[in-house]
Amino acid sequence: MTTIHAHLSTAHEHRDLDWIKTALQAAIELEHSTLPLYLSGMFSLETQNYTTYNLIRSVVMEEMVHMAIACNIMAAIGGTPKIKTLNPGFPRNGLPGDAEPDLQAVVAKLSKKQLKNYLRVEMPDFLLPDEYRSETYPTIGRLYNAIKAAITSNADAVRAAVKVGGNSNQVGDDIGFTTIVYKDGEDILSQIFDGIDEILEQGEGGNLHNLHAGPGSEGEPSHYARFAEIYYGHRFEVPAGNPTLTRENEASFFQGYDVPYPNVVNALMVPRDGYAAILSRDPDGDSVKKNVVAFDQVYTDIMNDLEAMWNGPMDEEWPTFGKAVGSMTELRVLSCFNIMRSQIPADIIGDLHNIYPDEYDMLSAYTDLNAPVFYGPRFFNLNVQS
Repeated sequence: MTTIHAHLSTAHEHRDLDWIKTALQAAIELEHSTLPLYLSGMFSLETQNYTTYNLIRSVVMEEMVHMAIACNIMAAIGGTPKIKTLNPGFPRNGLPGDAEPDLQAVVAKLSKKQLKNYLRVEMPDFLLPDEYRSETYPTIGRLYNAIKAAITSNADAVRAAVKVGGNSNQVGDDIGFTTIVYKDGEDILSQIFDGIDEILEQGEGGNLHNLHAGPGSEGEPSHYARFAEIYYGHRFEVPAGNPTLTRENEASFFQGYDVPYPNVVNALMVPRDGYAAILSRDPDGDSVKKNVVAFDQVYTDIMNDLEAMWNGPMDEEWPTFGKAVGSMTELRVLSCFNIMRSQIPADIIGDLHNIYPDEYDMLSAYTDLNAPVFYGPRFFNLNVQS
């Protein structure tokens, strides 16, 4: 993947149609990378229901929509979305393409520390700490705004590309998958911008100092606001006097109805080797590994199905879509009812500092090592990783 720094370092006059396609592929990889982060937190909830579960699930669903919108825009302008080899490679610093390099991105259970990471991913510019503003790519929104600017600068080329079409499909659905359809007498750019604006509004909020999306998303809370409700333990509510939201007074905007903090399975943060060193020491390691690999296989199958939806035969698109949706439920079952029911032996946990000397600080930061510890899903794409 070309780094975001390389994309945004390209002179504006060289941000042509090919640049737009590579930037959209970067956006696809970024949207996909949020899914293991959020799903691992959602699956770790002991009760797969209630407020916190529904808040995270709603964000996950929209991240899938955002990925689909980026794929559809790519297909509309003649590009080919590359999906089956997507592999964020957690744990890592930042997101794919070196986005948000200050972020410690790990696959882990839900915790206040992990919620801070979720908030960092979805953070709008106006809440960004000063120390991060000098980063080449501090927010996902800046990439999308750069794409919008490049589309405007290459308006005629984009219009011509959409009119000609390409070899990849577009996928439509009733959950917000924006499709780009060329019509004589209508400017296709407005459809593309509507799709990008949907992504921006749902993630960061509708505009400056606003944590709600616009009318197109029925004014729902942004992803940032939903995660902040879990973090602060209260619903979003504008204080009396309607003050301007800032970093300094943010907590005062989350004093509404209680959002009880959920009970969470104490799953061990996934180390770089995907538990390989632990599984080799665990007397039940072979049976646990079967469940872990089964999850990875379903996850990989979803990647293959998504690739086929956009780049395979159009007449097979909907059956493949249905298969992918069904597989998402299978991921939850394999995680919650198999993997996360397996406890890691206490003697292994007590020796983690020797097993993972370079990762121990992270493992102990995202897992309570003084309580029983369980395995979690590792989200390995078997197309590129074993």
